[in-house]
Amino acid sequence: MTTSLLTETEITDALDTLPHWSRAGDALTRTVEASSFPAGIDLVRRVAEAAEAANHHPDIDIRWRKVTFTLSTHSAGGLTALDVGMAREIDRLAG
Repeated sequence: MTTSLLTETEITDALDTLPHWSRAGDALTRTVEASSFPAGIDLVRRVAEAAEAANHHPDIDIRWRKVTFTLSTHSAGGLTALDVGMAREIDRLAG
């Protein structure tokens, strides 16, 4: 399945509705500060389940209570609707 890249306007519009996310080149990124290390690990677990269900997996960096998610559709070479959808799901899970 081929997923088309978002236009610059579509990326800007998406970021307007994703206030916790920023653009880093061809990726979207967000850092969540959890209340504790176990709470951060639990968030990663819940995101992992959602990512498996969507077959779209973020890069995840865990540093004590700070969990950074990075989204990019590598097979398409940049940002797609899959990334925006997963960002919205991560926001929902992060509460």
